[in-house]
Amino acid sequence: MELHALKHYVHEHDNFEVRVISHAGSRFYQVELEDLEGQRHLLTRRGKPMLFRALDDVYLELKRAGIHRAYLVQFVAHDEMIGHEAHYHEPLASRMPLVF
Repeated sequence: MELHALKHYVHEHDNFEVRVISHAGSRFYQVELEDLEGQRHLLTRRGKPMLFRALDDVYLELKRAGIHRAYLVQFVAHDEMIGHEAHYHEPLASRMPLVF
């Protein structure tokens, strides 16, 4: 989802979840939106996933889009390496709420 589409989506809908994904072993963050139908959309720029070097950069872009809360989640590749599904979406306690 491009940034301009995210801004439009936020103004039209109020029931969605934004996740800031931190990949273990990486110093970058990605932003994911889950819509009403459960579809997940990565924040993109010119068709490529946006990567952020700091949470402050994420906060700035999300504020510009009209978003004031999100969840920080840690993606650990260990689960995929041993054949399990990534489980950073559940339980809710595994996500840290962000308010900005």
